[in-house]
Amino acid sequence: MDRITRRGLLAGAGATVLVTAGCGNGIGSNGAAQIDARVDATQNYLFSRYPGTQELASRASGILYMPLITEAGFFYGGAYGRGALRIQGATVDYYSSTKASFGLQIGAQQYAHALFFMTPEALAEFRRSQGWAAAADLRYATPEEGATIGKATTEIDPVIAFVFGQQGLIAGATLAGVKYTRIIP
Repeated sequence: MDRITRRGLLAGAGATVLVTAGCGNGIGSNGAAQIDARVDATQNYLFSRYPGTQELASRASGILYMPLITEAGFFYGGAYGRGALRIQGATVDYYSSTKASFGLQIGAQQYAHALFFMTPEALAEFRRSQGWAAAADLRYATPEEGATIGKATTEIDPVIAFVFGQQGLIAGATLAGVKYTRIIP
């Protein structure tokens, strides 16, 4: 009986590990629905507050919406958020964004951003990558350009980043060094 009890305990522990691992990957959770709801709200806010972004979106091959990025630092810093890639208005993949930094910094902030993939090649490169890192060559659109960005921007820029909704105590938000990874929410 002692051997049966041990086997039962081991089997139960193994099943618990599998269930816990499954929950950690989002299997059986409402993570996707939660991200989609946040992305919908972010998209509505973006289009109503910065009307030029709607025209820009109509010309984009795909858009990665990151509704809430939380960044904090005290010499060492980091940022994290989750969002969705939409092509022609439909969610096709979910992504996390992470960033680590070191330097003279103190504080915390939250912000949202959207990456407009203006060419099919840029979108394909992003989707094929194991972990796409935002580079310094991104074309940044400022909220001040929000009303005219759709008219003023040409397809020469393969990826256009629009950072908005900043709140907090760290000055500025840059996407340089941010790594995007496909996730299962």
